[in-house]
Amino acid sequence: MMVLFTKTALLATLFASVVVADPPTCNPGQKCPSDKPCCSQYGQCGVGAYCLGGCDPTSSNALDSCAPAPVCQSKTYTTWNDLSDIQPNTKYLGNASAADWVSSGQPLTSGGSLLLTMAPKTVGTLVMSNHYIWYGKVTGKLKTSRGQGVVTAFILLSDVKDEIDWEFVGADLSVGQTNFYSQGVLNYENELNASVSDTFENEHTYEIDWNPDTTTWSIDGKSVRVLKRSDTWNATANRYDYPQTPSRLQLSLWPAGLPSNGQGTIIWAGGLVDWNSQDIQQHGYYYATFGEVDIQCYDPPSGANIQGNTSYIYTDVAATNNTVEITGNSTILSSFDATGTNMTAGSSTSSASGTAASSSASDSSDSIPGENGGSGSGGSAQSNPNFNSSSSTNTNSNSTSTGFSQGGSSTAKGSGASLQSERVLQGSLFAVLVAVVVLVAM
Repeated sequence: MMVLFTKTALLATLFASVVVADPPTCNPGQKCPSDKPCCSQYGQCGVGAYCLGGCDPTSSNALDSCAPAPVCQSKTYTTWNDLSDIQPNTKYLGNASAADWVSSGQPLTSGGSLLLTMAPKTVGTLVMSNHYIWYGKVTGKLKTSRGQGVVTAFILLSDVKDEIDWEFVGADLSVGQTNFYSQGVLNYENELNASVSDTFENEHTYEIDWNPDTTTWSIDGKSVRVLKRSDTWNATANRYDYPQTPSRLQLSLWPAGLPSNGQGTIIWAGGLVDWNSQDIQQHGYYYATFGEVDIQCYDPPSGANIQGNTSYIYTDVAATNNTVEITGNSTILSSFDATGTNMTAGSSTSSASGTAASSSASDSSDSIPGENGGSGSGGSAQSNPNFNSSSSTNTNSNSTSTGFSQGGSSTAKGSGASLQSERVLQGSLFAVLVAVVVLVAM
């Protein structure tokens, strides 16, 4: 069972109990105000990084409040010798030519692999591609984390919450969970599990081959599921519930099993996270290991509105395949004060390279989504005797990171809670609720 959703009202209430000033919340029925026009992936309004990856144009003040999204770029990441190609989200301003990935939490490298870590009192690590994919094939060689309540994910996620998943619950190392969502709408029938040998001990190759008409999930080169667009017609909504909008590849490790989460989430995750587990005692953190990652871009769909070759934008709140336009518009904000409608705001305090020039810009919760909750001490790979200390690096250490979470507080299916408004945040859509309450829960 996929992690469920939490109500906007509950999210706002919990934020109010932890922080002094709450960012306005947002959803498709509640747009952001003009002074904080961008609706982040956390369901909060702001400027700066709120307007970059994850900014939902359908919930923002206007469609163009979000900065244009960088177009797809095919690339293979054979080894991860350092983190020079990964910028923390407190520095990234939209220049995908300067960094292929953006992170929150504590990524590390060791022996040519990328480590996603999750130490006690943190909410894990997220690494996201800065170039969006509008159909393509993504492949990852990885070993998952282990332990109840601990989830590793390899997913495609769009700004309007179209989603295609590989998820791995650490309590069951013999299963890979495939799933998909359209515009964040919950459908319990979408999940399908695939058998696989010990996902912690054994490296496997997981693949999502995403086409306009079909999506195929594979393990070690063998197809385990095929989804046809034609099978997803929604007569009520008069559209296909098929992932169809530009998406980022996201690699993550997150704690679904927190006491602050709903019972349904905890049950799905196999129970509460054991913060005194073998991995915590031995290494100081849970970890997932990513080896080679490959991104292959496909041509835009037939009939696509192509007006350039730099970025993607939306032309209608319907947020379907035919409302995406490829433009020549810049993707780079001048500062953390800028927005999609004022890309040069605060330019005197920023770098022309699209990287924040001053750390002070990254201190504002109005500029960095999720900055209100969580801490990010992620441990050190050097403390793990199984890792090669000579090649373990942390050049982008983000010890005061934003408190990313892919976990969410939710209600179990069949528990009697209303599903009508449980559309705002999904567990795999980085529920900031966990980031807010994690310091209280631990």
